[in-house]
Amino acid sequence: MVLSDRSIREEIDSGRITIDPYDPAMIQPSSVDVRVDSRFRVFHNARYPYIDVRQPMDDLTELVEVQGDDPFILHPGEFVLGQTLERVTLPDDLVARLEGKSSLGRLGLLIHSTAGFVDSGFSGNLTLELSNVANLPITIYKGMPIGQISFMRMDGPVEHPYGSDETGSKYQGQGEPTPSRFYLNFERESQGT
Repeated sequence: MVLSDRSIREEIDSGRITIDPYDPAMIQPSSVDVRVDSRFRVFHNARYPYIDVRQPMDDLTELVEVQGDDPFILHPGEFVLGQTLERVTLPDDLVARLEGKSSLGRLGLLIHSTAGFVDSGFSGNLTLELSNVANLPITIYKGMPIGQISFMRMDGPVEHPYGSDETGSKYQGQGEPTPSRFYLNFERESQGT
């Protein structure tokens, strides 16, 4: 079941859900607004002829940070990685779902293409997959509400929370927009795990 505002407050007050920094004004009827940080990972499309998902491509993206009140400008058709200002930590019996803000979606700003699910046990800043599907550039300002996270209670605690050795978690503890680590799946296969 999706947690209500009252249940979200109880989970935060008890320390089971951690949101840092936490602003009680960000709680909505069935979610908590999250804000965007000032760091973005931009793609350098001319460095490779294609993206090889089996290989680490560390220089495919570059971390950039906007300063002060300057906006990050996302151009039409552009895809960059961002992150939430908030660090989120979940217990072993809750999962979360990250969704966009409808007012920004109406302008053509999408905040994730596939990675909206947050596993139980996850702790870190949430990576945003930012796309501009509009015909004009869109400004993104540090600290503006960019999405919302809702929480769902599971039928019981998971056996292996995200971040445990058994799950092969690639993004536990991330503190910046983190590029894809999909290539690690192939490394694990070759090691027979």
